[in-house]
Amino acid sequence: MMWHWGARQGLLALSVMLAGFLVYVLATRVESVPTPGFMPPLLGRADASIDHFTFRETRAGAVQWEVKAARARVFEAEQRADLEQVEVTLFGEKGRQLSLRADEGLLDTAKKDFVLEQRNGPIVVNLGSGYTMYTNHLAWTDARREIRTTDPVAIFGQGWEVRGVGLIGNLDSEEFKVLADVRMDVLP
Repeated sequence: MMWHWGARQGLLALSVMLAGFLVYVLATRVESVPTPGFMPPLLGRADASIDHFTFRETRAGAVQWEVKAARARVFEAEQRADLEQVEVTLFGEKGRQLSLRADEGLLDTAKKDFVLEQRNGPIVVNLGSGYTMYTNHLAWTDARREIRTTDPVAIFGQGWEVRGVGLIGNLDSEEFKVLADVRMDVLP
């Protein structure tokens, strides 16, 4: 009989501990935190919401680049604009253009840097020299006039194709360097 009493006390203590843990979990609402996406949902916090948004960078009266977006939400205190359906044209010193489209982007209005991302399929980058580049993510650093990605990239030219991971490209020198796992194929 004594062991029945001890077993009941043990089970009662275990039940109280489990109930206490359950109350703690429900009270603190422990949830998994979603991984932050490319553009945080900040609806309602924007200082301005603009349809047909255009942002141009000029130097000495010449347009250096232009960003157009179907929609933009501007956050003045954070010096940024969240962009949707983005078109970018970059102008090089030698008169060549680089143009692309992306689903979304983030523009740093102070530094004049931007990051672009494509949700489905690659960003198609058309280089004025006749080359076409494909990647899912692209960043522009205005101070260095440089595009960069850490994602897979493919560049197609006249009769050749280069694939790899990561890219750094200088718009003015028109030099593009694939960073890793480089493979070049000659096309028929």
